[in-house]
Amino acid sequence: MSIKDTSEQDSQIVKNKSPKKRWAIITVSAIVVASIVWQVAPAASRWSKAQQSVSLERVRLATITQGDFTRDISVLGRVVAAVSPTVYSPADGTITLMIEAGHEVEQGQVIAKLESPELNSRLFQQQASLEGLQSTFDRQKIQAKKQRLIDQKAVDLANVKLVTAKREKRRADLGFKKSAISQIDFEKAQDELEQANLQHKHAVQDAALNIESLDFDSQSLQLDIRRQNLLVKELQRQVDGLNIASPVNGIVGNLSTDNKTFLSKNQAILTIVDLSQFEVEIEIPESYADDLAIGMEVNIQFEQQPFRARLVTISPEILNNQVTGRVRFTKEIPKKLRQNQRLNTQIILEYKENVLQVQRGQFLDSSGGRFAYKVNNGLAEKTAITTGARSLSHVEILQGLSAGDQIIISGTDTFNAAEQVLLSN
Repeated sequence: MSIKDTSEQDSQIVKNKSPKKRWAIITVSAIVVASIVWQVAPAASRWSKAQQSVSLERVRLATITQGDFTRDISVLGRVVAAVSPTVYSPADGTITLMIEAGHEVEQGQVIAKLESPELNSRLFQQQASLEGLQSTFDRQKIQAKKQRLIDQKAVDLANVKLVTAKREKRRADLGFKKSAISQIDFEKAQDELEQANLQHKHAVQDAALNIESLDFDSQSLQLDIRRQNLLVKELQRQVDGLNIASPVNGIVGNLSTDNKTFLSKNQAILTIVDLSQFEVEIEIPESYADDLAIGMEVNIQFEQQPFRARLVTISPEILNNQVTGRVRFTKEIPKKLRQNQRLNTQIILEYKENVLQVQRGQFLDSSGGRFAYKVNNGLAEKTAITTGARSLSHVEILQGLSAGDQIIISGTDTFNAAEQVLLSN
């Protein structure tokens, strides 16, 4: 059995380096330590100032920019026809539809007929009354001519008697002057002349009064005829209206009644949609009601293309915390639009040029827009700010920040309103 030696347990002893090499190592080590201290010192300083430390990955940063600012709101709109009249029954009767839902119709085209025997009967009765009044008026004209002839005859006879009385008066004057007649005969001639004058005067007055009375009766009959004629025309219009025509060019919408159904007056029959004129009905949150004004510009997206429009109506009341408005296309109307189609609508509330702005974020809710955390060299410092107008994507900065500054736009509730927060990698 062989015994091994202890050579495997031995270690080689290295001789000490020279002092020159040792000082070189110490110098290099000092430089390395100084470099580390120089790098760590600012971070340590920031660490000492910061009240909290948050991972940089947990926050969202944005840079303050300067440019044009558009304050807008985006809502979902519903396409409605600007002209979509509803046709109603003009009278009581049985309806006969000439079209069906979805048919295209032209203005003036007969789309339904209404059978109303009662209305037709009233028209015939009033037409008969009109003919009776016209016959009475014609008879009145004949009677007026006859009466004028009688009056003229009376005036002429009175005139003859007057002429005779004047002649007899002249004869009496000559005879009384020559004492050929008595005083009584002379006075009798005077009485006859006076009587003839009175008869002639009364005959003329009676004739004038009769003419005036006849003219009045004729005018009354003419007024009755005119009134009756208007009544007949109105009934004729109603009877003509039994042939119901389309008020516009469009497509027949929903039918409110069935064919061969008895309808009451003013009962809805159908709706016609004018496809050449569309509007967009929008519902805007109540919080923006005070900012709305008729005439505001609107951008509507349809098939990934923008179309210009304008706000034309605003409802004066608020329903379900929303205000209803109507938007009308100002230039080109998109093709292939359909009733009740949904469209994205952007209302331009305000436009400003060359303003400071930053991307909108939850920091506005956390601070109420009174302060923001400005980031500099990994340290977020609480900075007082003043905000202005707000849009869906950006908010205007009035005071406290400059272009190029970087702030935290994510929620800052976890910072507990600390003055400084360290952002660690």
